[in-house]
Amino acid sequence: MNRLQETEHLLSQMNRAEKAQVLQWVVRDLGDAFPGIDAIPGVSGGEPCIVRTRIPVWLLVQARKLGSSEADLLQAYPTLRAEDLANAWAYYRAFKNEIDHQIRENEEA
Repeated sequence: MNRLQETEHLLSQMNRAEKAQVLQWVVRDLGDAFPGIDAIPGVSGGEPCIVRTRIPVWLLVQARKLGSSEADLLQAYPTLRAEDLANAWAYYRAFKNEIDHQIRENEEA
């Protein structure tokens, strides 16, 4: 029996309150997860990037601040999807100070 099967078995034996507690634990554990965004040490300086690419979130945010539209970005970066941009904007809303700091650092370089 794998972990998912074990979990399903355990959930079937729990009451609603116990299931709610498990759900709260899972949500808390995943609270800082952003689908489509990875920050991998040694890749693009460890900066958060769009998965499948090495395009940093800060670069997209800065391009947007400078007037690039989503259509412009999708045309300039053919590997990007609209969903990737939505994930980047969500990440920026959650970590605005971090991304703004990365923008400043990269402008100075």
